[in-house]
Amino acid sequence: MSYDWNAPAEDVAALRHWFDTWGPLVSAVDFVPARALFADNVTGFGTRMDIVTGLENLEQNQWRQVWPTIENFHFLTEDMRVGVSPDRRMAMGLCGWTSIGLHEDGSKFSRPGRATVVFARDTLAAPWQGIHTHISLNPGTPQVSYAERPAQS
Repeated sequence: MSYDWNAPAEDVAALRHWFDTWGPLVSAVDFVPARALFADNVTGFGTRMDIVTGLENLEQNQWRQVWPTIENFHFLTEDMRVGVSPDRRMAMGLCGWTSIGLHEDGSKFSRPGRATVVFARDTLAAPWQGIHTHISLNPGTPQVSYAERPAQS
């Protein structure tokens, strides 16, 4: 199966909207509505975890370990890359992001990174769901942030 990096405009717009929906939820430490963007059997790995399967594992082992410790998370969707399968039922979105981390002394630092999300949907009319995530910091970025923000949900 091949992927087209010149994805249909409606798919690019839908995936940009998906990232633009998820980003504010990360920034707000709002787990419950973020879960709706993903398949229950999502897989993922990232800064804080090895490969996990299942939405509960992703939330507990990545999201809840990172989101409360950072501020001002934002996906850079204007530079996003999208690849779509010929049947338009599977896609990949590659997107940079920015955030602010806190050193142990409370001083702030820039905490940029990148995300790859694999998406699937059962029909062309169905919404895209994340089925795999790989989230990582840019090289040289401090791994640990010390903020302790409360979860909204």
